[in-house]
Amino acid sequence: MTPRLIVSDLDGTLLGSDHRLHTDTIDVLRTLVGQGHYLVLASGRHYADMRVFRDELDVPAHLISSNGAYTHAPDDQLLEAHHVDPRLAARLIELPRPQNVRLSLYMDDAWYIDAESPSHLEMHAATGFVYEVVPPERMPTQGIGKILYGGDPEALLAIETAIRDISDGALHVTYSTPQSLEIMAGGVNKGVALAALLERIDVRAEHCLAFGDNLNDVEMLSLVGEPHFMLNSHPEMGGHLGSARQIGHHGEAAVAVLLRERFGL
Repeated sequence: MTPRLIVSDLDGTLLGSDHRLHTDTIDVLRTLVGQGHYLVLASGRHYADMRVFRDELDVPAHLISSNGAYTHAPDDQLLEAHHVDPRLAARLIELPRPQNVRLSLYMDDAWYIDAESPSHLEMHAATGFVYEVVPPERMPTQGIGKILYGGDPEALLAIETAIRDISDGALHVTYSTPQSLEIMAGGVNKGVALAALLERIDVRAEHCLAFGDNLNDVEMLSLVGEPHFMLNSHPEMGGHLGSARQIGHHGEAAVAVLLRERFGL
């Protein structure tokens, strides 16, 4: 059998409702990598946050982090890094926003946030990845992989509109959840990062299986030969993806279930 590349989002897809790897998911992925297949984890999470899951799987895996801003090899070598234009970053940091909307920056090796936010730490409890509070006036404008606004969807929609007016196409704007508006440099997304990685490791897109659940996964799922989206996906996912297959719920380890079926495990 031709080796396949399996690429999966984390939250809402490969991870359970507790933001942890299910034991069956670990078993299936270890088995497939042992059979010669490739594994890529692709997430909006920071690289340092994702690395914990790769280490738990204990298999070689490339990591596409911050929605495609960074790509790391299984040995932690940085293969690609794309930063937001510092001038645009400065405008986004200064952008007016409601008091209950948090601003975060994902740097090469750190997570900065504009104020304490315990809710932002909940999904990172399994990895221990924590933010550093930095007032907006002290936030850097260089070396930013991703800018994130977290808060009420209606407030985020107003911010999104302002950002699109400011950027004139020079930024990639997406959502990882309805409460998470995420901005990268123009042309940066999981699909572009995966395409570059496939060329690097000489794997064809039609030999890839991909799994995702939200709008920041659309470009990645649109690229591959076997795209899948979750039962718990954003309601617009099916309309964006055409022939993609909908599978079960992330809380029931549906990616592992599909992979067992697909590879006869």
